[in-house]
Amino acid sequence: MLPVARTSKSRKGMRRAHHALKGANFSKCPTCGKPKLPHRACDGCGHVNRRLSLVKAEKA
Repeated sequence: MLPVARTSKSRKGMRRAHHALKGANFSKCPTCGKPKLPHRACDGCGHVNRRLSLVKAEKA
């Protein structure tokens, strides 16, 4: 079956209005203050939560 009427650009755009990508939600690291993703280790200091911190190896 063919569609009865052509879908207009406006109607197509309204249907796809929620398809846009959202930006990453960064939070501030409590120890060093650098931006980090929530529930992830900090790239700067390795801080994860109050009880756990990852040790980062120094570059030679």
